[in-house]
Amino acid sequence: MKYLHILSAACLILFLLIAGKQPVRAQSPMPAVMDSAFLESQLDYVEENTRIYNGFRAIRNDIFIKMTGNAIDSLNKEKLEVARLNSEVTERDFQIETLNADLLRARNERDQAIRTKDNFTFLGIKLQKGVYNTIMWIIVLGLAGVVVLLFLMFKQSHLVTTQTKKELENIQEEYDNHRKTSREKYEKLVVSHHNEIMKLKNS
Repeated sequence: MKYLHILSAACLILFLLIAGKQPVRAQSPMPAVMDSAFLESQLDYVEENTRIYNGFRAIRNDIFIKMTGNAIDSLNKEKLEVARLNSEVTERDFQIETLNADLLRARNERDQAIRTKDNFTFLGIKLQKGVYNTIMWIIVLGLAGVVVLLFLMFKQSHLVTTQTKKELENIQEEYDNHRKTSREKYEKLVVSHHNEIMKLKNS
């Protein structure tokens, strides 16, 4: 029994010595897919080029470290992209709020301008444009009516004056004719009277 143990130990030592003298095979280089492809392609490569033993997948340590680094780099890159997008979203939200504030201010200014345009001050009284226009049109129409009335009165007065002047001229003409006739009659009467007197004296 003791001899059997010694023989087993000697065989084991001999096997180890023989194995130790064999040259160690060089590790295969890092696959190019680990440096150039996406993480999904790297996982596909590992899945296609590794075997499963008793529910465990044997992966080379350098490939595992490389994939871990690549995954961390991708995650950090995505975090930076998310941060950049969040920053852009925040900036766009600020721009939208600024534009909304400008739009609200522009609407208020427009409404104020419309109210100012539609309101007038007449004799110290604020009036809307419609009321102001109505008052102005009433005043204009009233003045136009007064002008038309004055024109008609002037025309009537002028007509009366013209007729009166013609009548006065006719009366003046009749008076002159009557005076002339009366003077002629008077002169004839005087001449006739003188002739009668002369006849009486001569007789």
